[in-house]
Amino acid sequence: MVEITIPGRGRYSIEHVIVDLNGTVAQDGKMLKGVKERIRELSRMLDVIVVTADTNRNAEVLLHDFPVTLNRIKEVKEKEQKLELVVQKGAHTTVSIGNGCNDAAMLKGSAIGICIVGGEGASTEAIMASDVVVFNVNDALDLLLRPQRLKATLRS
Repeated sequence: MVEITIPGRGRYSIEHVIVDLNGTVAQDGKMLKGVKERIRELSRMLDVIVVTADTNRNAEVLLHDFPVTLNRIKEVKEKEQKLELVVQKGAHTTVSIGNGCNDAAMLKGSAIGICIVGGEGASTEAIMASDVVVFNVNDALDLLLRPQRLKATLRS
């Protein structure tokens, strides 16, 4: 669990982090550098869930030795499926990380939504639905590994 109190926003007890696979932790079907180490560290504190429609059909290969739960969704109504996952886990205890239009509902519905503007860019819808926007997934994961950074960014 990650505990953080953000002045003006309240206290958060984060138990889950949901990350999109393609465009977030992987690009062009390959895991991004630095992700594996951060997810290993984060998995000691949080339940890490990777959600994907598996566009590249290689999710199991990419994640075979990662301490994560793989959640496959169908390639229809992806926004709704991702939001439902947040609701199932408990929106008030979940942080979501993504970049696409299909991530916007989960970003908005989570206790904290983090949008990354990586190599694929980010949709305007995802940016507007997020609490924080960073340049890459490693920065997003670091926000959870060093929650004082979230406090500094989100306090009012």
